Amino acid sequence: MAGEPAFFEIGVEDSERGKTFYGALFGWRFEPGPSGQGYHVQTDAIPGGIHGGDKGATPYLFFAVDDMDAACARVVELGGSVDDMDVEGDAEQQARTGRFKLCRDDQGSSFGLHQPPRAAG
Repeated sequence: MAGEPAFFEIGVEDSERGKTFYGALFGWRFEPGPSGQGYHVQTDAIPGGIHGGDKGATPYLFFAVDDMDAACARVVELGGSVDDMDVEGDAEQQARTGRFKLCRDDQGSSFGLHQPPRAAG
């Protein structure tokens, strides 16, 4: 269903230290991220990610959408903006993790959109 929390991303200075900290705190499980950058986070609730080089970052919460292009157009139509930063990766990564976009609402607050991977068919 669209609008449900679907994914989170935490930025830290050092992803190895972040993995150790959050793993010990919450019992999260980790898998290497794309191209060896950061980690995919497995929790009992929703999946996430952790990346380095982002000291003091605020976590991003991504909301589920069925159609990324239509959702991005709607954000803009409602007075928000869609960040040009590509957080989607290549086609192989999209097939595993889906598509991601960083956005701002009409007041400038950050949030993300996540379109889950399409079922193989």
